Amino acid sequence: MSRIGKLPVALPKGVEVAVSDKNVVTVKGPKGELKQPMDTAVTVKTEDGKVVLTRATDQKRHKALHGLYRSLLAGMVKGVSEGYKVEQELVGVGYRAANKGQLLELTLGYSHNVAFELPKEIKVTTAQEKGKNPTIILECIDKQLIGQVAAKIRSLRKPEPYKGKGIKFAGEILRRKAGKAAGK
Repeated sequence: MSRIGKLPVALPKGVEVAVSDKNVVTVKGPKGELKQPMDTAVTVKTEDGKVVLTRATDQKRHKALHGLYRSLLAGMVKGVSEGYKVEQELVGVGYRAANKGQLLELTLGYSHNVAFELPKEIKVTTAQEKGKNPTIILECIDKQLIGQVAAKIRSLRKPEPYKGKGIKFAGEILRRKAGKAAGK
């Protein structure tokens, strides 16, 4: 059996899991609701405050789907109960971030400002304290969506290896390179 797939997903207080006829799993919690279509090879059962996934056969494809859907379901349960939070730092002289609703305005050393429109499911806040790098804080219940948006924001100005300037995740350790050696 799949090592990840066989683990039951514990349901926190206030979280409900329902499966429709078309094999669509709906997870409702205090922070919202998420839906995920599932393959017919994997069945979902709720028992004793836990969700257990089983697969139809021991085919390689079914084993892979078993672990995949268990991980997706665990991420959905965590999202609707606690939510996800991603912090990013802007490292560089003159780099700034400001938000007006769902529009993120970034000054990243280009000749123009970059405007980034965020999906309505994501809540964004920006902070700029004296002596610290400007930060962007993203909050959402959908793990896949918040990761994709954070990666897209980071791709606007990736951290470079010499000075470390760019957009990086909070706590991310960058591999730095030595500059060119001085002459004689």
